[in-house]
Amino acid sequence: MKKQVFTIVLLSVLFSSLRGHASEKLILMLDWFPNVDHVPVYAAMQKGFFGEKGLSIEILSPSDSADPLKLAAAGHVDLALSYQPQAIIAASAGIEIRAVGRLVGTPLTTMLFLKGSGISAPADLTGKKIGYTVPGMMDHLADAFARMNGIREYSLVNVGFTILQALVSGEADAVMGPFKNYEPAAMEMEGYPAGFFEIERYGIPLYDELVFVTGARVFEKRRDEIGRFLEALEEGISFTLEHPGEALEIYFRAVPEAPREMERKAFMATYPLFGPDTKLDEKRWKAFADFALEYGLIEKEVNVHELLVRP
Repeated sequence: MKKQVFTIVLLSVLFSSLRGHASEKLILMLDWFPNVDHVPVYAAMQKGFFGEKGLSIEILSPSDSADPLKLAAAGHVDLALSYQPQAIIAASAGIEIRAVGRLVGTPLTTMLFLKGSGISAPADLTGKKIGYTVPGMMDHLADAFARMNGIREYSLVNVGFTILQALVSGEADAVMGPFKNYEPAAMEMEGYPAGFFEIERYGIPLYDELVFVTGARVFEKRRDEIGRFLEALEEGISFTLEHPGEALEIYFRAVPEAPREMERKAFMATYPLFGPDTKLDEKRWKAFADFALEYGLIEKEVNVHELLVRP
């Protein structure tokens, strides 16, 4: 009996050692270029949390914000950072994805405008030009925001990510889509103080801004690795919340080209919004999916129970 117990313990130690040094690779595509929204990921890499779970992570950046979800669905990357509204829209369209966890569990999206432009309430956008950043998502959110807040006779303009230029030139009076932790800081540094409406305070249901998605087939094949990825990421989130200054410096070392002054300002607005864990709330996702169906973001009801999975 003692010999059997010793053998089990020895195998457990060996397995733990192998897990700590193994190199099971996962390819993660970010939602956009590296920025302080991703600090916990870089912290988990640098502090060895992924390595302790037997994982190595390759990080890719997309050329278009729609690419990560598409590439994850097709199995070309193992995991991708996307947005809950985008995941709901994709699932409604029959794209075989699974949402496995969250990074930022509160909306960052705003309706952004220049301070001093005469806009102090959503109704002030009546008769105005409303820009949007991501076609197929932010234009629909802008329409829903307008219907909910009595905005009439407005026109929609696709401004892409030329947000400040669009506002300063008068191409748009406000823009749906900028993140509250980034664009206001960037605009202030350019000498243009920003105002914004947090959309969840004006009728849009709460949702998870940044979520990890994977293809349905990839999930079945790599369920265990994805589970370990989320465990390590939660350690990265905890480290970031407990040691924000050190976590930010880790990010700067990993992304030396990052504009430090602006990103420091953005990080101060961002780090309290991480976590506290990666778990997804099915009831909250269902509420947003119902809203999306009612307001025309999607045409077909989404089976949220099937979309959300936990390794």
